Amino acid sequence: METVELTSALAGSQQSLAELNQESGVRASKCYQCGKCTAGCPVAFAMDKTPREIMRLVQLGLMDEALQSHTIWLCAGCVTCSTRCPREVDIARVMETLRIMARRKGIVAEKKIDLFHSIFLKSVERFGRVYELGLVLQNNLQGLQPFKDVDLGPAMLLKGKIALLPHSIKDNGEVKKIFANVRKRGGKV
Repeated sequence: METVELTSALAGSQQSLAELNQESGVRASKCYQCGKCTAGCPVAFAMDKTPREIMRLVQLGLMDEALQSHTIWLCAGCVTCSTRCPREVDIARVMETLRIMARRKGIVAEKKIDLFHSIFLKSVERFGRVYELGLVLQNNLQGLQPFKDVDLGPAMLLKGKIALLPHSIKDNGEVKKIFANVRKRGGKV
């Protein structure tokens, strides 16, 4: 087991902790480590660190370790953790903010998930909704798995589960304004 000298670790990352608190609007210090977030998390089995452990890393100022974790990328954003928290700590918001901070620093532990997020958002920006077939095709091509699940496509098309051509919403102007506003505030989409 690795030994960590907490005093210097905490002092060294107070700025990152303050940044997290400001960006997320969540005071991570309110968490008292009851573990209800982890007990309810449907994805905890696949995580390298549980949501409770991520919150503890943040509290201890071990931001680099939290940012390098696969957990922040695997989080489904289902908000079960936040709903179960007796202290009303929005853990899902903390996970999302950690993902944004990690991406900003060039730390992407789950490149396929980041790729999917990027393609998904571009589809929503372009059409005002997700173009499922385009999403799957681009994800497979850019993820270097061009034939992944190719056998499922024809049946899904025939059953009307996915459309061959994209559908756009009537007035995509409002969606484009949302994306422009995110970019204006420094967000990367």
